[in-house]
Amino acid sequence: METIIQTLRNEIRKLPLANGCNQTDISCKTVYRFTDEKIQMPSTSNPYLYLVLDGMLRLHTPSGIMDYMAGQYSVSKIDTPFMGTVLNFSEQQDFLALAAEFTVNDVITTLLDLDNDLTETIIKEQLESQKMAMSDEAVIESVYKLFSGTHRAIPSEFIRKNIFREIIYYILCGSCGKQFIQSIVNIRQADEIYEANSWIKENFRNSFTVEKLAEQRNMSVSLFHQKFKSAVGMGPLQCQKRLRLTEARRLMLDVNKNVTEASLEVGYESVSQFIRDYRKMFGSAPKEDILNIQKHLKSPPLEIPQDHWPTKKK
Repeated sequence: METIIQTLRNEIRKLPLANGCNQTDISCKTVYRFTDEKIQMPSTSNPYLYLVLDGMLRLHTPSGIMDYMAGQYSVSKIDTPFMGTVLNFSEQQDFLALAAEFTVNDVITTLLDLDNDLTETIIKEQLESQKMAMSDEAVIESVYKLFSGTHRAIPSEFIRKNIFREIIYYILCGSCGKQFIQSIVNIRQADEIYEANSWIKENFRNSFTVEKLAEQRNMSVSLFHQKFKSAVGMGPLQCQKRLRLTEARRLMLDVNKNVTEASLEVGYESVSQFIRDYRKMFGSAPKEDILNIQKHLKSPPLEIPQDHWPTKKK
């Protein structure tokens, strides 16, 4: 696996890469190069695979802190953060990644074509761990097929589509399969909601009402709340609260903000309310939580959980 990543990395470095987003000769295939610590993640309503090629990435999500090394990939969900943090740069002092974007229909079509009861087996988490590990490696091999054509355009749309279907198939059969299926269901239900969810992500520090969001989309409050919760997994105000708390955690951990500074910066008017909400979400008070994380980061590296980071570096 390391050979494939190295070969792919070498091929992509032959390109005249600008800082930021670099479109390639194939649609929905993008190379990212960053020299700054804070980086912009792809902003799209479509699901996508994001593969780290050189460097190490940290994402702060409502589910926790996720770290990705070279050769590991993430699959986007509707709550994928807009920003990431580069923990380690490459020898060239940059961070290199690539993304393959799918449409919901691409994934649905592949799901419908799966053998027999494979979808149900994935949802029930009944696939053998060895098969999932092999599928995770096959994801990288399939991505290599797509991106190794950087210097020579893939000769037909038919071949491109089938490589994409192959990538989707292996994602579904890998350790992210169940999560991927659930995110597709959420996104499919979220056509009218995604814009509202994106707005909340950008404006979570500010106060707003569900009534106003519903009115802007010509929905009743109950219908809007139902659709939003079905698509995102929580109500609009709960989504705002999670975004505020997650960002406050990042500010205390990465920027050394104190509790009061972090709570005010993310929009809380009451520090005591912030501490109560923080404890409820993360299980401990802010100071204790940050100290525990810092202590963990200073400890010797642990084995990376397979369910969080699918493709382990070989």
